[in-house]
Amino acid sequence: MNIGIIGSGGREHALCSKLKQSKIVKKIYCFPGNAGTVNIAHNINIDINNFEKLKRESEEKKIDLLIVGPEEPLVNGIYDYFKNTNIKVFGPNKIAAQLEGSKTFTKKICKKYNIPTSKFEIFKNKSDALNYLEKSNFPIVIKADGLAAGKGVYICKNYNQSKLAINEIYEGRFGKAEIVLVEEFLKGEEMSYFIVCDGKNFKFFQTAQDHKRVGEGDTGPNTGGMGAYSPSRLFSNDLQNKISNKIIVPTMQALKDLGTNYKGFLYVGLMIVDNDPYLIEFNVRMGDPECQTILPLLNSDLGEIIKACCEENLSEVKVEWLDKKSLCVVLCAKGYPNDYKKNMKINNLENIKIKNNQSIFHAGTKFENENFFSIGGRVLNIVALGDTFDECKKETDQILNKIDWKEGFFRKDIGYKVTNK
Repeated sequence: MNIGIIGSGGREHALCSKLKQSKIVKKIYCFPGNAGTVNIAHNINIDINNFEKLKRESEEKKIDLLIVGPEEPLVNGIYDYFKNTNIKVFGPNKIAAQLEGSKTFTKKICKKYNIPTSKFEIFKNKSDALNYLEKSNFPIVIKADGLAAGKGVYICKNYNQSKLAINEIYEGRFGKAEIVLVEEFLKGEEMSYFIVCDGKNFKFFQTAQDHKRVGEGDTGPNTGGMGAYSPSRLFSNDLQNKISNKIIVPTMQALKDLGTNYKGFLYVGLMIVDNDPYLIEFNVRMGDPECQTILPLLNSDLGEIIKACCEENLSEVKVEWLDKKSLCVVLCAKGYPNDYKKNMKINNLENIKIKNNQSIFHAGTKFENENFFSIGGRVLNIVALGDTFDECKKETDQILNKIDWKEGFFRKDIGYKVTNK
């Protein structure tokens, strides 16, 4: 098969790297890719939301299957656009993609199908939201309804913070805002849980623990993710059964009742409270940086898994994992998640030798005039596998110490709940 991967981040580089190992994948194209994917695939610079151009390029390059990394094309209906072509798309259709595209869509499903989640209220204008918040108990969670690149979530400790959040959302910080979600604050520990689906069946696709806050000790504003480790320390067979029976099965039934189904990766963002799972959010794709953390642990052929999903044959394929730990640290441009400089040269990157259990996945990078430059907020993902998380941390630190980039920063405490550091 010829494969096209849509996206330009660390997730897409990780997908590209794993698919390069597949025995059924002939050639990989990346739309648009980055400075890391250029070494293992053919990058094509294109607007990923211009489906007509993607279609022309895919037909010209004889691409059999498109794998969609980011959420926006899925929410915009890329699966539906290609439905009657010879090119398969791995990812959900436009209706199912609303699980991420609209937080209120998901909350209404939770309410109707008795899926455990935080108590919530939905507001369609600023004044009603502010009136409600004046009488609320804090802390409280405020979310922009639509896509916000992982940043449209506020945990507010008092009314003034909540007012600021409401104002920022309605002033368009995350795009046009018509609906705001206000949720009860759940006290527990977050866990990222993944499945892969073929429209009829689903299979477990590992767990991870993400570090969303920009500052060490989980402080500061939310980001797209500063690092992650896998598997989650919270994971158990008992918890897995609860997640499957209380959250995933009723969600799949809800989609079936809407006349559709789910194909692709599904990220289940959870809060674990006293060993009980509560749904925080769905993402209709692999997480970033969770994907970079998880895929190196996969001991099965990713190409065969994805092909089986597209052909509704997932039950015939084994999804097996290495008995290892994995840890990922994200190297960011100073200033992220707010303003940061671009086109900053990264020294010595091309000279760093990595071992078989290590990976450097590119995100916001470009390669120009024989040099690497940063072009995004999250720039590189440093990943290591080991028998223990302490081993993983030691190896990621070794690589980070070799990268000569004074314009970058990273959290030194990724995995602090599972390491001795």
